[in-house]
Amino acid sequence: MEEQPLITYQHVSISLQGQEILSDVNFELKKGEFVYLIGKVGSGKSTFLKTLYGEVDINDGEAQVLGYSIRQLKRKDLPTLRRKLGIVFQDFQLLTDRTVHENLKFVLKATGWKSRTEIEKRIEEVLRQVGMENKGYKMPNELSGGEQQRIVIARAILNQPDIILADEPTGNLDVETGRHIVELLQDICRQGSAIIMTTHNLSLLSEYPGKVYKCEHHHLTETENS
Repeated sequence: MEEQPLITYQHVSISLQGQEILSDVNFELKKGEFVYLIGKVGSGKSTFLKTLYGEVDINDGEAQVLGYSIRQLKRKDLPTLRRKLGIVFQDFQLLTDRTVHENLKFVLKATGWKSRTEIEKRIEEVLRQVGMENKGYKMPNELSGGEQQRIVIARAILNQPDIILADEPTGNLDVETGRHIVELLQDICRQGSAIIMTTHNLSLLSEYPGKVYKCEHHHLTETENS
C-alpha cells in the first residue's frame, strides 16, 4: 500500500489582509523528500510555509498536513501539529539570555518532556547531530551565524519531526557556511524528515538536488531542477 503524503494541498487559495497571495495551489510532500521553494521576495514563499503550521489561514481548497485538515483545525490541536513540525527561521530566534543547552531544554520542557535524564540525552544527541557537541555552554552571541543556524536546526529536530520547514536558512550566511547548512539539512532528510526549504540561492539547487517549486504571479508551480 502506498504511503499517504505528509502534505496535500488541492486548489488552495491564500490571502492576507484581503490581498490574494497565492491561488489554486496544488502541492504534495512525501516522506523523505527534499523540496525547494524559490521565487522573488514577496512572491508568497514564507506565507505558504506559515499556512502549514496554522499561522496564516487558507481561504479555499483542501489542505492536509500530517493527517490534519488545516481548514478544520481547532486552536487546541495547533500545538500537537506544530510539535510534529520543525521550524528553522532565517533570523534564528534563539533566546539570547540563556545558553545553547538552556535554549534546547526550554523547548523540550515546553513540549512535554519530563525526565531530566531523557532531556539531557536528547540535547546531547541533537548537538552531536549538527556538529555542535562542545558548544552547549555558550551563549548565542558567542557563536558565529553558521553556528547559531546549526543550533536552530538542532532545536527544530528535538522532537524528531516528520517535516522540517526551513525559511531562507542560508539567507544571513556567507556562501560556504550556507552550503554546510544545506548539507546538514540534506543529511537530516536522509535520516527520515521531509524538508521544505525556501531559498534565493539558486546555485544550491544544482549542487544539492531536490524537487523545486516556484512562486510566481500568485501561483506555485513545480519546475525542472536544472
